[in-house]
Amino acid sequence: MAWDFETDPQFQAELDWMAQFVRDEVEPLEHVLGSPWNIHDARFDLLVRPLQRQVKERRLWACHLGPELGGPGYGQVKLGLMNEILGRALFAPIVFGAHAPDSGNCEILAAYGTPDQKKRFLEPLLANEVVSCFAMTEPQGGADPKVFTSRAVRDGAGWVIDGQKWFASNARYAAFFIVMAVTDPTVSPYQGMSMFVVPADTPGIEIIRNVGVADDPEATHAYLDFRQVRVGADCMLGAPGEAFAIAQVRLGGGRVHHAMRVAGQAQKALDALCERALSRSTQGSALSDKQMVQEKIADAWIQLEQFRLLVMRTAWRIDKYHDYQKVRKDIAAVKAAMPKVLHDIASSALQVHGSIGVSAEMPFVGMIVRAYQMGLADGPTEVHKVTLARQLLRDYAPCEALFPPYHRPTAAAAAADKFRAVLA
Repeated sequence: MAWDFETDPQFQAELDWMAQFVRDEVEPLEHVLGSPWNIHDARFDLLVRPLQRQVKERRLWACHLGPELGGPGYGQVKLGLMNEILGRALFAPIVFGAHAPDSGNCEILAAYGTPDQKKRFLEPLLANEVVSCFAMTEPQGGADPKVFTSRAVRDGAGWVIDGQKWFASNARYAAFFIVMAVTDPTVSPYQGMSMFVVPADTPGIEIIRNVGVADDPEATHAYLDFRQVRVGADCMLGAPGEAFAIAQVRLGGGRVHHAMRVAGQAQKALDALCERALSRSTQGSALSDKQMVQEKIADAWIQLEQFRLLVMRTAWRIDKYHDYQKVRKDIAAVKAAMPKVLHDIASSALQVHGSIGVSAEMPFVGMIVRAYQMGLADGPTEVHKVTLARQLLRDYAPCEALFPPYHRPTAAAAAADKFRAVLA
């Protein structure tokens, strides 16, 4: 029997190095730079590139990728432990080559891209010479593909794309977009949508406006308009109708990574909560002596540990089965639990900090808004709870009869009869 919560010493040494590196070298970047995706900023070259070189020299760059793509091929357990550290700093994911949406876009280009697409798009994306955008959500909705209206129509050897996409991540900085569009409206959207890799300079693409989300230092999510955007047949990613199968490749593991980065943010809030409680006095004693503050600290630790264990168990199951369908309910549970954990712990930290807690001097308001963002991105919490419930209910059957007061099914009642016979 194997049941272990320890990290092997060699990898723990890497995690220890990462934690100190992120704290000392990476966290300060967010106080002097804007968006991590603005790689065109001259200050990015000056401050971020040297840190990326250190990460590459330590072979910790793009660890979500296999050795054939320049990564070490770490499983989800190791990636989860790493992403918890990366979640503590805004620039940490891009310093380690693990930033969304590029990390997920790399995975689907690696899995479904043609040799030419890999050369043209994947290689510069892996090197962080460019950044990319994943354009899926539409004005009519993001969680219901039946209402998607963007269309790609065959035109000779190529395709013409028309439609609008909302909250297209980092579109203003992207060299190319990965776009989902309906290619066959006569079948289910799960079989009738395809993905395209569209260079950002393709005629017909317009950024209607850029939108800020949560505490983004710059408005980095765009409302996009595709109007008669012509692309060649070589721009389709995968086969026609494969968009949802492709999307699951990037979303399954990506949700686990998001969750552990959120755990890192929540840990940062809990650290601040404890430090504040120990350093601030009121009514004749430290805040840490107040029972209501002690309750907040205890509740926050319990909630975070429960969440961390759920995420790491899910990561372990992904590594064990190598089949996201078998871990679908676990991933749904992680995604549903994530917003509340960050919201609750950040709220407690804000409250104990008092007036400064609601100011821009502290990160708690941004964390709280980001918690709501996490409850919407990659599918709203309600959808994931429905998925979880349906998956769980498949393992049960309706009771054939009800037996008050315990409402036992017939099989249990029959088993009880055997014991009654013994007693008689």
